[in-house]
Amino acid sequence: GAQVGQSFELHQPQNKVAVAVGQMLTLRCTTSGNAEPGPVKWLKGWGSGNKTIYDQKTKDPSSRVTRAVSKSNTDFTIHIRDFQPDDVGTYYCVKFIKRNNSVNEVFCHGSGTQVSVYETALVPGMVAAAVVLCFLLLLLVALCMCRRKRQGEVGSLCPARTVTMGSFSSVPLQCCAGTPSTPSEVLDTESSHLPSQQSSKEENDIHYADLQPLPRAPRHGRSPGTAPTEYASLRVAAK
Repeated sequence: GAQVGQSFELHQPQNKVAVAVGQMLTLRCTTSGNAEPGPVKWLKGWGSGNKTIYDQKTKDPSSRVTRAVSKSNTDFTIHIRDFQPDDVGTYYCVKFIKRNNSVNEVFCHGSGTQVSVYETALVPGMVAAAVVLCFLLLLLVALCMCRRKRQGEVGSLCPARTVTMGSFSSVPLQCCAGTPSTPSEVLDTESSHLPSQQSSKEENDIHYADLQPLPRAPRHGRSPGTAPTEYASLRVAAK
């Protein structure tokens, strides 16, 4: 990375540099010793197709290329802002000297810095975000499945049946397995005491119903010593 011309030395230490698109590229170059008058430039490429990236004697305020140490005679490190794919290439730090005809000739140059695009700069962050998103989705699915499972264990609805009681309208009866002391348990308890000789149709009889108290009947329509009851024997047709 260094070339010597008499007592002059030029150091270009970077062999390869990778930079992400949009970031700043830093190219390092320093000199030591004395040499004949002439500028130090940065060239992209070598030979007839080279392009001047930075010229010590030419200053363009709108340029993306700036000096790291302004007005230094030994440190010619430069910054290239907003690196783009078109900036990929090999860069050379070159010391020129002027001859008698005022033409700049190459006095010495660095070995070159090969610059490439570091496309994987954003990959780790993207992978981490994708992993977190997948984990959250899996957790949400697991919570939904657990909630549905618990709801299924609480109780399932039985088919509703219709009971006709005298002059009252048809009332749908609906039972569900679950809490203690519910009408469903009372029905099961009562049905367990029935004779085993009863037919399957009789097993569907309801021997207890928790009814609301009936309205008081006129006194003249009720015999003495009778009282309203909450016990009823209902029969439901088997389906």
